[in-house]
Amino acid sequence: MPSIAAARYGKDNVRVYKVERQADGTQIVTEMTVCVLLEGEIDVSYTKADNSPVVATDSIKNTIYIKAKEHPVTPPELYAAYLGTHFVEKYAHIHTANVSVITHRWTRMTIDGKPHPHSFYRDGSEVRTVEAKISKNNIAIRSGINGLLVLKSTGSQFHGFVRDEFTTLPEVWDRILSTDVDCGWAWKTFTSMSAVEEATPKFNRAWEGARSITMKTFAEENSPSVQNTMYKMCESILELVPELDTVNYKLPNKHYFEIDLSWHKGIKNTGKDAEVYAPQSGPNGLIEVTVARSQASKL
Repeated sequence: MPSIAAARYGKDNVRVYKVERQADGTQIVTEMTVCVLLEGEIDVSYTKADNSPVVATDSIKNTIYIKAKEHPVTPPELYAAYLGTHFVEKYAHIHTANVSVITHRWTRMTIDGKPHPHSFYRDGSEVRTVEAKISKNNIAIRSGINGLLVLKSTGSQFHGFVRDEFTTLPEVWDRILSTDVDCGWAWKTFTSMSAVEEATPKFNRAWEGARSITMKTFAEENSPSVQNTMYKMCESILELVPELDTVNYKLPNKHYFEIDLSWHKGIKNTGKDAEVYAPQSGPNGLIEVTVARSQASKL
């Protein structure tokens, strides 16, 4: 007889905006997209049409708003832990809450050289991400950066790769490098909500550090390959934040191809003479890595 191997349900794409009003008139704004998926003793709602264990997804949506009012929403790791802990403590038959938080970027305007107290602008598609899995015994949190689009016009190379009958790519010692950064880091498992609260200052520092390391390494290194550069980024983040277990990157290689214009009046536009390029939307290279601490460092 068939049986359920895995099941979860909840509310996705819940948009939340919170404003914090400071005593000096300055306001801080946070905009999030939240998803909560619940697991537990819910099989009969699928197999027997018995809805008695179902916490309505509309109730889940309402809870997301209420917890945003009751608790800080920054850092998002803390809010996700509060939110997930509510569900596993409130409902005995819910064993796990999976919480995803995407924090959208609002940057404070500078007007006449001064930060404006309540005006902001969207300066890119970059978001801060959190995925938390909260059970009755522990809290697992993974933080990240997504949508950080970067480009450098020189300082990248790629040569020495496999050449065979399928190869047409030339070796290059100077090329354009651009990628859409997807970076994540997994925290060592937290044993309780109080442990997450104690770690609160570390969440923002880790995000700021990972973002800074990503851009500094990308900008300053004469990259021998995306693979090697992303590994160095992971090493630096693990060194900066001892509380992390792993760091991972997923980097698409966004290509810019030279255009041969020699057919028109002998215009030189390749190699050292290249100035005009054709940005490519696809296909693109995709390079991924996850770097964990050595076993020796865990002792």
